[in-house]
Order: sequence, then C-alpha cells, then structure tokens
Amino acid sequence: MHIMNTKRSIKLSLALLSVVLTMSTTSCISDKKIIYLQGADTLYAVPQQIAQAFELEIQPDDELAVSVTSKDAKLIAPFDNNTLIGSGSGKSVTGGSSSSTSNTTSGVAYFLVDKQGNIEFPIYGTISTTGKTCRQLAEEIQQRMRGDGQIADAVVNVKIMSFKVTVMGDVKNPGVQTHTGERLTLLEAIGRAGDMNNSAKRETVLVVREENGQRTAYEVDMRDSKSVFESPVYYLQQNDVVYVKPNKSVRVKGSTGYTLLTIGSTVVSMLVSVTTLVIALVKLK
Repeated sequence: MHIMNTKRSIKLSLALLSVVLTMSTTSCISDKKIIYLQGADTLYAVPQQIAQAFELEIQPDDELAVSVTSKDAKLIAPFDNNTLIGSGSGKSVTGGSSSSTSNTTSGVAYFLVDKQGNIEFPIYGTISTTGKTCRQLAEEIQQRMRGDGQIADAVVNVKIMSFKVTVMGDVKNPGVQTHTGERLTLLEAIGRAGDMNNSAKRETVLVVREENGQRTAYEVDMRDSKSVFESPVYYLQQNDVVYVKPNKSVRVKGSTGYTLLTIGSTVVSMLVSVTTLVIALVKLK
C-alpha cells in the first residue's frame, strides 16, 4: 500500500511538473517580439543617404532666443536688450505698435511665440514664424538688417530654448521630457524613459502629434527598422505624446488581475518545490 501511494504521488508530481513546464515554455517571450530594429543590419548594411536633414518648425508657445552680432557694438545697440542671448540688461522692448512678449528665466528673456505664430521684434515689430525653421527665421531677420542698412555685417542666430514631449505607458520612467536642441528621435525619447518593459507591445507604439490645428496619430513597429526610420514621427516635435501599450496579459500593479497573477506564480513555485521533494524522497527509499 505504501509503495502504491508513493507511485501515485510520483505520477501526480510528474503531471504537475509537466503542466508547470508547459506554462513556463508558453510564457517565454520570443526574441522576435522584443528585439528592436530587426533587419537593420542587412537593410542598412550599405550606408544610405538621409533623404532630408531634419529641422524643427517653430510652433506657438515656443521660446526663441535670438542673437545679433556685429563688429560695431553701436550698430547692435537697438537690439541689445533682455530678449537677446547674453545680455539681460532688463530693458523693456517695443517694436512697431505693440510691446514684445517675452519670458524671463535665470535673468535671460526669450521671445515667446504667440498662438498666431508671431513674435514682436525690436524695430521691426511683428514677425511671423509660421512654417519657418530657426535657420529660416534667422536668415529673414539677417537679410532685413543688412538690406535696410541697419547692420551691414549682421549675423543672426535663432534657437529654440527647449521643447517637451510626453512618454507614457509601459516604460520604466514615464513622464514629460524637456529637451534642449532641435533633434530628438523616438528611440532617444524611449531611451530617456528607461526603455520599454519586457511586457510592452513594441509593434504598436503610438505617437500623437498636433500641428497646423490638427491632431494625428501614428503607429510605429519598433521591431521593424524600416517602420522606425521611415516614420514621419521618427524625429519628434514639440508636444508629441508617445504611448507604449502594455501586453493584454499584463495587469496594473495593485489590481485584482495583478494579485491573481502573483498568487498563481507563488502556487507554481510551491508545486515545483513539492515535486522536487517527492522525487528526492523516492530516491532515498
């Protein structure tokens, strides 16, 4: 009788072990589901020319720093005020018929682009930035200064002081990111968020963008190098929202599903331990 009970215990343990192994095997994530940029090693084995050098277009609510330089300090005196990089004299600015709108940070003020896409610039008044890059706006101001004889050797630079994107969803550190400069890629933003969790759905990363009064949503397959590099949202823009979807099997921590998943994992661990113990006892006999 004792031997029969032992055999039954062994059979039951082996059956449970088989179930555990099956669950473990099916729960493993395939490499094809988590590896980024698959095929990039062959698709881009030969260097390819980037079709278009990316430049941000200026958007409403951007803060612009504009610097004007010349060999003659007297010539730039009308533009030497707290809206230009490196001055901070604290003088108010008046251009045309209205006052310039600016925002001061750490003693330096910047031009704030209004909702219509305009800035108020000293002497020249209202200047539209709509559809322009920093380089194009700088060239326009520089040509006006040189053309009307204000400053024959004027050199103008325009810089977006910062822009923000939001990365949320199944990443390690979701939140709002503030970026200095004009180039931020989708890969960089996800990297700044601590990368995706293993449970994230890499094939349907969502990017929501607002531009020209319209909201557009794009999906990117992070596993597919072509989908990533050729996406219109590979280079992120001001106020983009990146959402990384979680796998359906994942539950929010603290929820009932998450609790059940935790309990299930504990039960499986106990079954493995019991099976190991029974097999060890049988060997001793």
